[in-house]
Amino acid sequence: MATTPVAERVTTAAEGDVVVFLIGMRINRWRSVRHWLPVLLAMPRMLKELGRAQDDGLLGHQGYASGPRAFTVVQYWESREKLLAYAAAPDREHRPAWAAFNRRVRSGAGSVGIWHETFLVPAGSYEAIYHAMPPTGLGRAYGVEPVARRGERAADRLAGQ
Repeated sequence: MATTPVAERVTTAAEGDVVVFLIGMRINRWRSVRHWLPVLLAMPRMLKELGRAQDDGLLGHQGYASGPRAFTVVQYWESREKLLAYAAAPDREHRPAWAAFNRRVRSGAGSVGIWHETFLVPAGSYEAIYHAMPPTGLGRAYGVEPVARRGERAADRLAGQ
């Protein structure tokens, strides 16, 4: 991951539709480590697996601590179809992790929670600008280009897609 800020104003080089997948977990009971630790450790395994196979469709991701007990990963996918195919693939990390989580939920009495949201963003409905930032978000997933290529104002960039 690039950590050097790009000095000029840039925007994402994304073309067409964008698939954004948000997924997170919340530790509801700190003492129930046996319930939440496997959930916490499952996501890095999935991201590592997806990073090794470029044709799976994951273009980029960023993780965040969204509170003292909550964690979120923002993912950018090539297509809805590739996201759903990965989620359903019986020979990939997700399916066993999901089955294990469901077993754990029954015995964990709410010790850990998970959530996800999927956004299918049509071309022309997203916009981005980065200034003095390393590639981040859509820019990291799709690459960046000079802002002038898409318009100086947000309204120009949204209209030009």
